[in-house]
Order: sequence, then structure tokens, then C-alpha cells
Amino acid sequence: MELQDARTLVVGGTGVLGGALTSALHQRGARIVATGRDAGRLSGLADKTEATLELDLLDVAACRDTVARAAEQLGGLDLLVIASGVAAFGAAADTADAVTEEVFAVNTLGPIAVLSAAVPKIEKGGAVVVLSAILADSPMAEMASYSASKSALSGYLSALRREVRRQGVNVIDVRPPHMDTGLVDRAISGTPPPLPPGHEVDELVSLLVTGVREDKKELVWDPGVKAMALR
Repeated sequence: MELQDARTLVVGGTGVLGGALTSALHQRGARIVATGRDAGRLSGLADKTEATLELDLLDVAACRDTVARAAEQLGGLDLLVIASGVAAFGAAADTADAVTEEVFAVNTLGPIAVLSAAVPKIEKGGAVVVLSAILADSPMAEMASYSASKSALSGYLSALRREVRRQGVNVIDVRPPHMDTGLVDRAISGTPPPLPPGHEVDELVSLLVTGVREDKKELVWDPGVKAMALR
């Protein structure tokens, strides 16, 4: 896929990963509409985007409306990037129902609403990039709700990839290790268990840009070489 003039919607552009991806895609000539929950942070993306839209993934109807507005602004869609999420920590039995519901709403149901609205609008040869997590493959104690939400999202992406193959749309499931994004400091509940050092965001962004260009299917942690790998 060529990124020059690619009509791109970045969901979660105000986050660390979303912001870095927005910058990288802008540098490569993509035309971008970015979303986020914080209007102030969105204003910081004005020089890298054609438009910014406030979006809270808890609002499924707003997810669909935002996709429509972005496609109208750009005259269609070639690339969708979803780089949003929330974390929660603590023993599974002690996690409040409201916390689990919010984790799944933001990490799973919101992205699914965006995907279901956006995929029919993506042109042949386009791509979808969605950040799930390494915990989709290797669930972690004290992070049951988060692990399950990412596993559900990853399963959805696997099925979606099969469905859109003939449409000519590539689906990239990004399941990186713990990244240095500060997500643990913004958890909606609990105290994080011991975690490995966070990996550099720039490495992930560089790999993702390559993955989009080369039509890769996933970015995962390869324990054999202890590095992220495109497949």
C-alpha cells in the first residue's frame, strides 16, 4: 500500500502510540483525520491532520458517525488505524462489573463499531491496523479483563481478515509487548502487577509503517529472538 495521499482515519490519535503513528503517517504524505477524547490534545494534531474529531469509544453510535464524517472529509478511506484503549488491574474476582464493562466497551466494542462502519468504505488495496496486545496471546494474572478484551478483539480481527480478503483490504493485528506509553499510569482501576520494561514506541511505529506498505498480517512479539516481528 502506498501511503502518499492515503486517506487515513486514526482513532486514538491523542494517545502516545496514536500520536506517534499520526506523525509518522503525516511525514509519509498521508491525509489524516484523527480522533481523541481530549479536545486540547486534539488541537496539538492540527498541523498533521486535515481535521480532528472528538470521540469517546464508549459511545457506539458516535463511533459510526465519526467514521462517516471522516470519510466525507477525506472523500473516502484507504487506511484505518485504531490505537486506543484503557487498562485495569487487580484480581479477577475483585474487579467490579462496571470496570469490566468499561474495559470491554473501550477495548473491544468501540473498535468493533468503528471497524464495522469503516471497512465497507475502505477502497480496494487499503488496510486496517488495530492495536490489540501481547496479552491476547498470553493472558496475565491481575489483568484478566484487559487480557480478555484484547483477546476478543484479536479474534474479531482474524475473522474479519478472512471476510474482507476478496474485497482487497488488508487487516493487521498488532500484538506488541508492554510499551512505554504510560498506559499503566492511566488505569481506570487497580495497581499494576510487576511488568517488564516498556519497549520503545519508535520501533513499533517504524515496523507498523513497513507492515502497511508490505501488506503484512500481524505484528507480534517473537520470544525466540526477543523482538517484535512482522508476519
